[in-house]
Amino acid sequence: MKKIGFLSFGHWTPHPDSQTRSARDVLHQSIDLAVAAEEIGADGAYFRVHHYARQLASPFPLLAAIGAKTSKIEIGTGVIDMRYENPLYMAEDAGAADLISDGRLQLGVSRGSPEQVVDGYKYFGYDAPEGMTMADVARNNTETFLQVIDGARFAEPNPRPMFPNPHPGALGIEPQSAGLRDRIWWGAGSNATAVWAAQAGMNLMSSTLKADESGKPFHIQQREQIDAFRDAWKEAGHEREARVSVSRSIFALTSDEDYRYFGFDRDTDDQIGTIGGDPIGRAIFGRSFAAEPEALIEQLRGDEAIEAADTLLLTVPNQLGVAYNTHVIESIIKHVAPALGWR
Repeated sequence: MKKIGFLSFGHWTPHPDSQTRSARDVLHQSIDLAVAAEEIGADGAYFRVHHYARQLASPFPLLAAIGAKTSKIEIGTGVIDMRYENPLYMAEDAGAADLISDGRLQLGVSRGSPEQVVDGYKYFGYDAPEGMTMADVARNNTETFLQVIDGARFAEPNPRPMFPNPHPGALGIEPQSAGLRDRIWWGAGSNATAVWAAQAGMNLMSSTLKADESGKPFHIQQREQIDAFRDAWKEAGHEREARVSVSRSIFALTSDEDYRYFGFDRDTDDQIGTIGGDPIGRAIFGRSFAAEPEALIEQLRGDEAIEAADTLLLTVPNQLGVAYNTHVIESIIKHVAPALGWR
């Protein structure tokens, strides 16, 4: 069995062909899609976080709203850019959203992706101290976040507090949500950061791109990343079993609408490129899949990374609307997943 969810970038644009023409549209439709995905048996609703763009940016109001409207589906991010976050304030938001959803939050965090603006984190009030990079800041913020959601008590109490303290000694962030620490994922762009995530006790979230570290096909490099993560996890001696997710763009052609949108883009391959001034440098981008279900089954059977992961996130074209995206997800669950042993 494999968990199958969706990943939405939450785009909107005031174009007549878009069904998400405003931030209001995309937020309401994100909630509706999560509800619909739960009803058809999907396991997860995940959302991209991207600042300074017409995409979803502040995840916790959305995650809390979805948590209140659903009862079973996992709710997460892919990923929160930790260069932009105050880890203590984020811990409060995450604890509250997790309690509203009764412990279904699955938060993907990372160093973040290339930005719409130059050094955008500075406008949020953050910068790297001398001798550090913003990648260092992101990892430090993540470590602090992990400690405080795990119940660290560090703040000296006021001897004359407004309200009685619940216990003697230092205080920590409230609210606390039991088990949230085990449901944090690191979005790794390289094998080394996957190993770091394992050492820190985070699950692994691997996207549709990574550093090109060997010249091998994308799915093989991603499988090697997963293997490195699991080896490091075992060596670290963590008691629980780690989770691993991979993302893919997969479209089963089962209707005239499917052929109209994706039927002319079937023979795609991995792509090599660079990501601006990103330290990842040369990157490999995984291919998209669009074919009739029988062909998809054979193509996906050879994807080593999907085979190795316990969770598959389907990237969805959110601007095509809730009904069509529900159809996209349901087509994979009904027509592809059973033949591959995912259901």
